[in-house]
Amino acid sequence: MEHLVEIPVFPLSILPLPNELIPLHIFEFRYRELLKDVEEKDVKFGIYYTHGLNTDRVGALMRLEGILKRYDTGESDIVTKCVDTFLLTKYYNQWLPYPYPGGKVYMLNANEQLQVSSRFSDEFKSFMALKNITDVGADFNIHDIANELNLDIGDRLKYLKLLTREKRENFLRERLKYQKFILEQERQHKNNFYLN
Repeated sequence: MEHLVEIPVFPLSILPLPNELIPLHIFEFRYRELLKDVEEKDVKFGIYYTHGLNTDRVGALMRLEGILKRYDTGESDIVTKCVDTFLLTKYYNQWLPYPYPGGKVYMLNANEQLQVSSRFSDEFKSFMALKNITDVGADFNIHDIANELNLDIGDRLKYLKLLTREKRENFLRERLKYQKFILEQERQHKNNFYLN
């Protein structure tokens, strides 16, 4: 981990994974001010997952991708993308001199080990074929697979704390096997006829 840095923080009950696109509706004054700084200064901000399950205080570093709509009231609909993850060490309800929250974080450098083994790549393509998606391409990475598996919040927390490719791949392989089993069961049941 690198040294501590301070960033703006948006506490929410979501935990984005790297590469995940997240739509947000910005309506509170302090977060409208945060959006203004994000736009004008090209600032990234953290989404901190505010739940008791998050004992390690994991969060997601977000980059603004676009403004979908601005309202006369000052509210906005935006799209953001997760570009890294962090561990929050200190939270400020107001990050002076700004009106919005902030915090001290250690960046986890989630994009350092993105490659996928050829074996796991083949397993993922096989899974996607079961979903009738054959044109997966070749430029997907470990986070793209995690996003495709639609992990629940507990699994998201576990996945984000794994810092090596091997551990991430083994973790996702188990989830992939389970989801593949479910898809195969659904396919089997579609082919059964029931007589009344």
